[in-house]
This record gives sequence, C-alpha cells and structure tokens, in this order.
Amino acid sequence: MWVFITLFAAACQSVRTAYQNTLAKEAGFLHATMARSLYALPLVTGYLLLCIVLFGGVSLPTGSTFFIAATLCAFAQIMATYFMLRVFQSGSFALGTLLAKTEAVLAALIGLPILHYGLSTMAWLGIGFGVFGALVMSIKWKNLANIHRDVSFVFGLGSGLCFAITSVTASLASHSFDGSIMTSAGVTLLYVLLLQSAILCGLQIVKSRDLMTPFRKNRKLSWRVGIMSGLGSIGWFTAFALVNPAMVKTLGQLEILGTLYYSKYRFSEKMNMRQWFGGAMIVLSVILVTAATIK
Repeated sequence: MWVFITLFAAACQSVRTAYQNTLAKEAGFLHATMARSLYALPLVTGYLLLCIVLFGGVSLPTGSTFFIAATLCAFAQIMATYFMLRVFQSGSFALGTLLAKTEAVLAALIGLPILHYGLSTMAWLGIGFGVFGALVMSIKWKNLANIHRDVSFVFGLGSGLCFAITSVTASLASHSFDGSIMTSAGVTLLYVLLLQSAILCGLQIVKSRDLMTPFRKNRKLSWRVGIMSGLGSIGWFTAFALVNPAMVKTLGQLEILGTLYYSKYRFSEKMNMRQWFGGAMIVLSVILVTAATIK
C-alpha cells in the first residue's frame, strides 16, 4: 500500500512545487513558504476527522517524544522549502528539485540510529543510484572542484538535509501514539501545519504590519499550492509512518518525471543528455528499492 501512497504524494508534490515556484516569483519567498501550510489546513483537518471515523482515535503516551519530534519536523520543513525556493532563484526549477533528492540517502543515515530501520543491500544500492543520478543531473563536472562555492549546490544540499530530518522526525512523531497509524500520521501532520502556519503568518504580519497580509497575496494560486501540498503531505506522512522514510523518499524520486515536464514545458528550461542519463539512474534506483520490499 505504501508504494501507491508514495506515488500519489510524489505526483502531488511535483505539481505543488511548480505552483510554489511561480508563487515565490509573484508574492515572495515568505508567502510561498507559508501558503503550503496555511492553505492546506482545511483539507488536512477534514482528512483527520475522516481517519478518526474510519480507523478510530489515538492516545498520546506519556513523555515528550511527539512534541519534540513534531516541532523539529515543522521547523525542518520550513527551512527545506525556503532553501529549495532559493535554489529556484539562483539556479533553475529542475536543479532545485534534483539536488533536494539527496534527502533519500540522508534520511537512511539519520534514520538508522533514531528509527532502528534496517535496509537490505538492494535497497542501499537503489538509494545510492538515486542520489548519484540526482547529482549527475544537476552538477557540471567541469566545475566540480569549485562546487562548494555554488550557492545553488549549497542551498540544494541544505534542502535535502532538512527534508531528510522532516521525514525521519515525522515517522518518529507518528509512532509515539497508541492507536491507528493512519490517524497518528494525520494528527502529526495537522500539528506540524498549525505550528508552521502560526510561525510564518506571524512573520508576514510583523513584516507588513497588516493582519490580513497572509490572505491578500494571489489567493487563487495560494489555494492551489495549499491543496496540492495538503494532498501530498497526507501521502508523505502516511507513508513515513508505514515504512522506512528512506525507502519512501527513494520511490518518491519518480517525482523527477514531473520535474522534467514542468522544467521543459512550463519554465522553458532545456534538458541535456547528462541530465537525461541521471534521470535514467533515478528510475533504476526506484526499481531496485521497490523490488527490495517485495518478499
């Protein structure tokens, strides 16, 4: 089931990222980052109520694991989104999305000591191929010696690291509940979005000195970002709760197909042979990771 949920999430995220890139150009980074959480709240709230009806409620065990993990998840996702939007400004739509795909191997490394998930040799190979493919697509090898000075590369890796932290902490927070894992993932997601919305709306209001600022800028596009983000987040958080987040993120690299489409046809960016080769490596990584889960 996690495979279909992940594919759904990846498809939604591909569309949302394209909308968010456009929104950032029209309304600024802060509003584009805020829109993915604030405008997703109605949809996610409705989804959580449906989960409670269908799968039952949950009870939070004693301890602070949930609040620490979910709060860290919220902040990491804000930074991940901000870094990605900065890459879009300094590099390209495709570059930002592809560099963030390093999150798969980072999620595997971070998750080992925290979540105690084991990975098979085939799964590790798949993750490795995926990260290599993303790097092949986004790095000009003649400039490799000075790559650390490339702001797009730095922001891209920063985005990948923060997204990896997001996936691992989301899984940890969801598993801190007693009860249905579907409802647990929904509660975690709603908490994260509420905290993010409060922080980002507060920053916008303080900056503009206008309480209605979060609702004035390009509302139609903001709703599109929020709805697609909400659908994608429901898929991601549910998948994180079901299996190793590293596996989810590797399979989610099929988002690259959507990235290539939007990069070429929506933003008129050209793809060369090196980038197509990297895309083939990513598809191979997805096949290996998916095969590793089949018993």
